[in-house]
Amino acid sequence: MPPLAAPARPRAAAPPAPGSLGAALAHPLASVRWLWLAYMTPGRPGRATTETELRWIYTAWLGAFLLKMLGSSWDVSWHFRWLRDDLAPPHLLNSAGTAVVVGLVVFHSYSGYGVDRRALRLMQWGIAMFLLAVPIDILNHRINGLDITSWSPSHGLLYLGTAIMLAGAIRGWWLYAAPGRVRNLVSLGLWLFFVENVLFPNQHQEYGVLSLRDYLDGHTTAEPQLLDFAASQGQTPTMFMLPVPSWVHPAWLICAGLLSLVVARKAVGLRWTATTIAGVYLAYRAVMWLLLVGMGFPPSVLPFVLLVGAVLVDLAVTYRVPGWAAGLLVAGAVYGAAVGQDALDLLPPWNWWSVLPVAAGFALLWAAVDLLVRSSWLARWTTADEPEPVGSTTA
Repeated sequence: MPPLAAPARPRAAAPPAPGSLGAALAHPLASVRWLWLAYMTPGRPGRATTETELRWIYTAWLGAFLLKMLGSSWDVSWHFRWLRDDLAPPHLLNSAGTAVVVGLVVFHSYSGYGVDRRALRLMQWGIAMFLLAVPIDILNHRINGLDITSWSPSHGLLYLGTAIMLAGAIRGWWLYAAPGRVRNLVSLGLWLFFVENVLFPNQHQEYGVLSLRDYLDGHTTAEPQLLDFAASQGQTPTMFMLPVPSWVHPAWLICAGLLSLVVARKAVGLRWTATTIAGVYLAYRAVMWLLLVGMGFPPSVLPFVLLVGAVLVDLAVTYRVPGWAAGLLVAGAVYGAAVGQDALDLLPPWNWWSVLPVAAGFALLWAAVDLLVRSSWLARWTTADEPEPVGSTTA
């Protein structure tokens, strides 16, 4: 009787095709090497890029800014509990997103994929400004000691750099992605990060109002070392937790936050663009509230009045209300809604008399946006400034 044959060894499954999601997850190092050899070749902005390649590239942009947004959201709450630390976990999470952005800008600069010249310049100037602001901010803290206010000049450079690089990503994606649902969804995602970055400074007051209330009630979530250090710097709890005048929060919410939603609505063109972005932003803030409070970090109030303004922005643009009139109406309605939120003690201090200059300022800014849209600005924004190679997938 012949000997029994040894059982056949199962064949190893063939690795997924290079460039697929399965390959990237199963063989990350091999995939990185393959992507490097396949795509890190010199090219000029406007280089032909397939839709699949564009989606991979700009999904990486979304992932990078998701890391930055998570890190920055955690960072605000962290600073109302602990002393500042350059290597604190929120800083490291934000830095991971920044590292991905740096890699993407290097990739675009060298290869020319997925950008025109103007989009690339915005990305380069934005990340350069952000990286320059980092050592300036560290030096500022070394010189001035405790400085967690979102409104410091060094922090302003960080926000401005982020806004500029996001403008480049928004332009690059809109220029080269084919019209359709995917282009709209990614555009909404990039604009969400843009609006979150614009509204970020207001979180100081949104955390500060509850932190100060808890401190005065004798059950603060701030660590004693943080309060002692603030006192040694000559800062009272009010100076530390609510460092700016009461007109700043409404003025910035409307003249910067809602203005960004006006621009997003006109650029993307979907009927409920502003409402969608504001709703997702508030939902994200609510989820982060639950997570952070669950980990023992201080809570914040949420600017629910933003959603009121966003709905009115969409309606005003849809029904072609002139910007000067829409600005006055929307600002007035937001202040009216804020009265209700304030009655629930869920709003930072607002100077109610500021409604007059804020409404006038917002009306002028909205009218200026209307003028830009009617001029050649919108056409330039939606047209690549480089001749496209034969075979380009530009929409």
